[in-house]
Amino acid sequence: MTRHSFALAAAPNQDSRSSASSSSKASVSIAADQDLSGGFTISDLARDFGVTLRTLRFYESRGLLAPSRSGLTRIYSGRDKARLALILKGKQLGFTLVEIRAMLANEEKGLTDSTADSASVGGLQLSREQIVEQLDLLRSQRSEIEGAIAELEATLGRLTKA
Repeated sequence: MTRHSFALAAAPNQDSRSSASSSSKASVSIAADQDLSGGFTISDLARDFGVTLRTLRFYESRGLLAPSRSGLTRIYSGRDKARLALILKGKQLGFTLVEIRAMLANEEKGLTDSTADSASVGGLQLSREQIVEQLDLLRSQRSEIEGAIAELEATLGRLTKA
């Protein structure tokens, strides 16, 4: 499987409803979480971002999130919540977790470019080169998908005529 095919297969399944409702849920969740000294439980984040508990545990195992612990309970900070938003934006844009981890590490170290050749996309600081490369990748994926759709539609048309 090529990198761009793999990236497409690994893209999260989020619709605009979960994104739009995240901000309203987040404000409700913030008030409800005051008992945890401002933290968020794994269930809170999963619900707010429309991801599974397994996804959050996976991101933690890959070092992308670092919740504190209270016994066996994971407590996510506001920083973790912001990082999760960036991770999901990066996945939506088709970047791999390795690429996203590097972007987050650069931001933490202050190595992001704020020059004319970079821009913030959904909170992720991307260089012109990264944007061009990702656009090429996504256009290639779109071409593959359009080819697959055309082939399946032709096959369905033959079956319908039979």
